[in-house]
Amino acid sequence: MQNKSYINLKLYKIYSIVFFIFVCFNIQAQEINWVTLEKVVELQKTNPKNVIIDVYTNWCGPCKLMDKNTFSNPEIVDYINSNYYAVKFNAEGDEKVNFMNKTFTNPNYDESRSQKRNSSHEFTRFLGINAYPSTLFFDSQMNYISPVKGYLNPKQIEIYLHLFKDDNYKNIKSQEDFDGFVKTFKSKIEA
Repeated sequence: MQNKSYINLKLYKIYSIVFFIFVCFNIQAQEINWVTLEKVVELQKTNPKNVIIDVYTNWCGPCKLMDKNTFSNPEIVDYINSNYYAVKFNAEGDEKVNFMNKTFTNPNYDESRSQKRNSSHEFTRFLGINAYPSTLFFDSQMNYISPVKGYLNPKQIEIYLHLFKDDNYKNIKSQEDFDGFVKTFKSKIEA
């Protein structure tokens, strides 16, 4: 009898360890694989995918909410990691960006204002972005498809992820077409 409870205790410990490892692995799997724009160009050579760029600023409240609510949603994380290369870009940061054989910087960046409003990055101006957050979509050849300005909750961004990934956007010629796409779209996100 004592031997049986010893075995049960050992099994309990083994199951606990396996469960702990599984939980830790799942938590890690719930993150978007953010890469740099330069890395995207490299990855496109061997495995072309569409690209999503999250344009944010350090002071932007809705940007932080998108990180917390949208970019941590398991369905969104899985879909982006499977179908897109994802880039986070600080619209007022000081990183150097190489894109389309051009180099973009932020020559007026002020380090003392890194957590406040700062100078707009040249790449931000090149993309025509003036609202944060903005979610940008590119095809696998790095052709700019569209920006979507403002906060997007998981259900809202899911629509755009499918619209641009599957080239459904090419069939959208009017607001009515877009409304029809949204109406027939089947979300995988629970309410």
